[in-house]
Amino acid sequence: MVKTKKLSGTQLLAQSKSAVHDGEERLRAILETAVEGIITIDERGLIESFNAASEKIFGYEAGEVIGKNISILMASPHRELHDSYLDRYRQTGQAKIIGRGRETVARKKDGSIFPIDLSVSEVKLTDRRNYTGFIRDITERKRLEKEILEISEREQRRIGQDLHDGLCQHLAGIEMLGQVLAQKLAAQPKEISGRAVEITKALRDAIGQTRLLARGLSPVTLETDGLMSALAELALNTTKMFRVNCSFHSTDSVQFPDNVAATHLFRIVQEAISNAIKHGQARNISIQLAEAANQVHLQVSDDGMGFSKKLSPTPGMGLRIMQSRTGMVGGTILIEQPAEGGTVVKLTAPKHSQIHGGKKYKFGEAHSDH
Repeated sequence: MVKTKKLSGTQLLAQSKSAVHDGEERLRAILETAVEGIITIDERGLIESFNAASEKIFGYEAGEVIGKNISILMASPHRELHDSYLDRYRQTGQAKIIGRGRETVARKKDGSIFPIDLSVSEVKLTDRRNYTGFIRDITERKRLEKEILEISEREQRRIGQDLHDGLCQHLAGIEMLGQVLAQKLAAQPKEISGRAVEITKALRDAIGQTRLLARGLSPVTLETDGLMSALAELALNTTKMFRVNCSFHSTDSVQFPDNVAATHLFRIVQEAISNAIKHGQARNISIQLAEAANQVHLQVSDDGMGFSKKLSPTPGMGLRIMQSRTGMVGGTILIEQPAEGGTVVKLTAPKHSQIHGGKKYKFGEAHSDH
């Protein structure tokens, strides 16, 4: 029989303290070697821990941020609103981010804004709550997305240009030959001359359809008012094709010099309209374009069933496309549901700011935090 040594109370206490210390050391080692940024805050939003990966991501030393409000790492408008998010969560218990992952933006020590993947978990202790944020810098991923999207846009514009300048011109030449043939056959029986006229009319229709296709592939022209013209035409075509009341309003003569960025803005509006019609079943849609403080403001409002009802077949795909394009132009996007119903998509983008290699982002959110 193996005899066990009975430990004294002092020894048990020392053993317990040693186990706790070992556990703390293991946890500290995990936090410090993690490749993701891991930050913990208390119920007031004050930073309690800041691991080595977070130091690398944000450019702060842990001692510079511990004890400070987490909003120091946030971009506007969440920088100013974060405390109200926490208050609302404490009062209602309704969380919009806790337990979920999402893309957002953060703010480095030098003030630069960059995109991140963020997930937040809650730890309920005996007398308080803690929140842990897991952060990954996705600047490189966004840069690659930007390049892929731009390659796709360039190819679409090239095809649209080829259709307009090549195929349309070729068909126009054939139409002219058809008209000459129809004139020569005018004296022939109606069955023969009428067939020539029908062929000419079919060619004219084909030219019109090809031009529409080319316009769809390259909707924004190179002129500085190309965005205004494209949006006005989009509203008109939407009304004709879908039998809804789609209007375009612009109080200013908005000049947008960057054709690539303007195309991104057009596609965002196009996606918002598509969601409103297909999933929101809207009957009235309004597009508004304005300019202020060297920024372009776009708003798409509808009277449909609301954002929660109008996701694309792949959940969130339409929203992600809109968000990705917004990031490409260095803008912000907000999607709101007014009390009276419908959906309002608000987009703001700088007129002259360029994004190079995904280094600059001003990426808004579709809904509030927490």
